[in-house]
Amino acid sequence: MESGERELYSIGEVAERLGLHVRTVRNYVRDGRLKAVRIGKQYRISRADFEALTGSPSSDSADVGRGHLEVSSIVQIDGIDPEAAHRLGTFVTASAQSPRDAPDPLRVQTVHDRERARMKIVILGGAAATAELLHLIDGVIGPENGLLDGGPEAHRV
Repeated sequence: MESGERELYSIGEVAERLGLHVRTVRNYVRDGRLKAVRIGKQYRISRADFEALTGSPSSDSADVGRGHLEVSSIVQIDGIDPEAAHRLGTFVTASAQSPRDAPDPLRVQTVHDRERARMKIVILGGAAATAELLHLIDGVIGPENGLLDGGPEAHRV
């Protein structure tokens, strides 16, 4: 820990860094998407496991010093019902998995908060592929497509 960076993060710290709700991060741990260690009654996430989730290269990564570029984006969409969120999530996931010229595939995770009628889409990958996917999302949630059924406009974070 002398490097100035902490080696372990709490669920709350990870949620704050990602701009997600604490319950969402807990679900990531329960689902196995995010590795965590239980210490007493709380979970702790190692820096390496946090970086694996976000796609941030660790200090011992082979990509360090090679000009590796990766973009992390969080899209927040307000006023979206569960059915529309499911359709959008399926579309975004399928689009991210479609073949591209980029060497690394995009990584996408979607979460819908039913209580707040809010959806978050986390996108990790190359700049051009991420921009292309963001453009597709923008087109799909446009008012002419009726996905939000006249609800509040989408907000990108």
